[in-house]
Amino acid sequence: MENSHKYFKRDISWLSFNYRVLLEAEDETLPIYERIKFLSIYSSNLEEFYEIRVAEHRGVIMKKNFTEESGAEAEETLAEITEEVNRQQREYYRIFSKVLQELNRQDIYLYQDSRPEPFHEEFVHNFFNEEVFPFLSPVMIQAGDIRTFIRDRRLYLVIRMMKKSKRMADPDYVPDYYYALMKIPYAKVPRFIELPTHEGKHYIMFIDDIIRANLSSIFPGYVVESCYSIKISRDADIYLDDEKGGNIVENIRKKVKKRKIGALSRFMYDSNMPDDFLAFVCSAFGITTDDLVLGGRYNNLQDLIKLPNPKGKELEQQVPSPMRVPFLDEMGSVFRAVKKRDILLHFPYQSFDYLIRFLMEAAFDPKVDEIKITQYRVAENSAVINTLISAAQNGKKVTVFVELKARFDEENNMSTAERMEQAGIRIIYSIPGLKVHAKVAVILRKDTEDGSKRRDFAYLSTGNFNEKTARIYSDMALLTSNSELITDINKVFAVLEGKLTDPTFRHLLVARFNMVPELTRMIHREIEHVKAGRKGRIILKMNGLHDQNMINELYNASENGVEIDLIVRGICCLVPNRPFSANIKVTRIVDMFLEHSRIWYFYNDGEEELFLTSADWMRRNLNRRIETAFPILNAEIKRNIIDILNIQLQDNVKACLIDEHLHNNFKRDDNPVKVRAQLAIYEYLKNKI
Repeated sequence: MENSHKYFKRDISWLSFNYRVLLEAEDETLPIYERIKFLSIYSSNLEEFYEIRVAEHRGVIMKKNFTEESGAEAEETLAEITEEVNRQQREYYRIFSKVLQELNRQDIYLYQDSRPEPFHEEFVHNFFNEEVFPFLSPVMIQAGDIRTFIRDRRLYLVIRMMKKSKRMADPDYVPDYYYALMKIPYAKVPRFIELPTHEGKHYIMFIDDIIRANLSSIFPGYVVESCYSIKISRDADIYLDDEKGGNIVENIRKKVKKRKIGALSRFMYDSNMPDDFLAFVCSAFGITTDDLVLGGRYNNLQDLIKLPNPKGKELEQQVPSPMRVPFLDEMGSVFRAVKKRDILLHFPYQSFDYLIRFLMEAAFDPKVDEIKITQYRVAENSAVINTLISAAQNGKKVTVFVELKARFDEENNMSTAERMEQAGIRIIYSIPGLKVHAKVAVILRKDTEDGSKRRDFAYLSTGNFNEKTARIYSDMALLTSNSELITDINKVFAVLEGKLTDPTFRHLLVARFNMVPELTRMIHREIEHVKAGRKGRIILKMNGLHDQNMINELYNASENGVEIDLIVRGICCLVPNRPFSANIKVTRIVDMFLEHSRIWYFYNDGEEELFLTSADWMRRNLNRRIETAFPILNAEIKRNIIDILNIQLQDNVKACLIDEHLHNNFKRDDNPVKVRAQLAIYEYLKNKI
């Protein structure tokens, strides 16, 4: 019998998420520079979407990469993407206009579509001549001449002009147009230039407009008729055709270099550009109508994150400072504290410093023999890496599994790995055909001087070993000395080291081994409880839900009466509000911190089971990655996490319910108490102290 279940398309669902990000920029209760931040995030997200997802669909059509998707399906999806993105782009510029109006009310003026005021003309002219003009390299272009290469993620101006002629005064004069392309020198000058204040007002100008205001001096023999902004996005994914052949480090290094010349995936242009001008540009650079995406006078608006703030913190979101954990501070030693009990850390509400202390203590403790850790995305100049190097220099055996295929972090991971190798750290590189996404570390330590007893320690997390993202990503991590958990963790590392191919795990759920079977078993168990007249309840928090097999399991549970709450920040291909999903609610929360922790809760007739994990329910996570999910065995920690889940489900400020049309419907209820989950969680943890 054919499956009657329905699924949202992955990429259309993602666009719904990114639109929710854009809606934060429209929230007038937020400080103006927080709203500007979300305009930037939206643009940055969309850039990567075109570089990866849209490029993949185009690759299918061009038969350059092979997936389950057919060429016809890819074309259909691209058409839907273009329609939705163009709709969102119109919304973007509408919201951008409202943000500019609010800036004006704060006596901050970002020049728009106009030349500078007379009192700024001299400054702009001098700044252009001294700071900008030396770095400009305009190129004349002709139709059909595609020798000029347009770099991705760069801003360009296309200029249409006429040679100066006395005949221009003739009303019958028909000019010959000439065209030029000019890259904005983003590396040499900032995108935004602060101009002198005037009568207490602050003025800022796009570097684009400073160039526009001086075009006549760039093309002295011409009359400039018009000028428009363009940019392109290119395929930035790395396709490793045969990871087993050759040196994977060199293969990835070569692929990263080719990223800059990847196939075109988007051509964004000013929507005010006349049709004949656009047609010429498309002819000059081999652009097809399928490549076109509406833009505005200003593109690359992810740069808004750098917009100067002349008034300081009063116009910015005040983020709560990370809290200390008194028990860890009082014990003095992380090892001593973790010996007594498991400890949950919740970033960025609590300080990431405790992980650094944990590793630093291991680096200098004479009883520590070995440190093993996974690396997926680390910060540049990482304190985590510096601590591991210290451990190696102190004679500890340090093993780091480095995942080179972490998208857009390949180069940083390679250079970091080389630095660690030079310090004597054993590096294990990517497994062919797999990504290692698990976030685990284990410290192997003697508990007595003679080594007759051991007490090992572990750190398991939902997020990366990255002190930079730990300030803005909401993640949870467990510090433990539970020997049964550590036995399972050592098996994970044995798999990564190639010492074990068919492991069995007692507590951990590990993708590609026991994760999917155990998840399926727990879902079926909730169904059986309902069939027996008991309560069935599941809460799943994650970043993405795409795997159709797992979605079908949730549909089945819903049809059998299990109550299911999904808290999914990004992609969600499950369709709510249908007969087969009547007992499923999908909540999306977007706020000042990026919701990143993954939590799985099963009521189990009151014997509640709870897992923290690095894994989303995407096909890639469950089938093509090494992921870990770890149980919370401490009753107090379990209760705290369940409380936090319930706080998120009570959010009636930043939470949206996703409907059957993929709309973000803000959750508004009759509760006079307004619950903004992220602030409420901070207060909850503060009160626990």
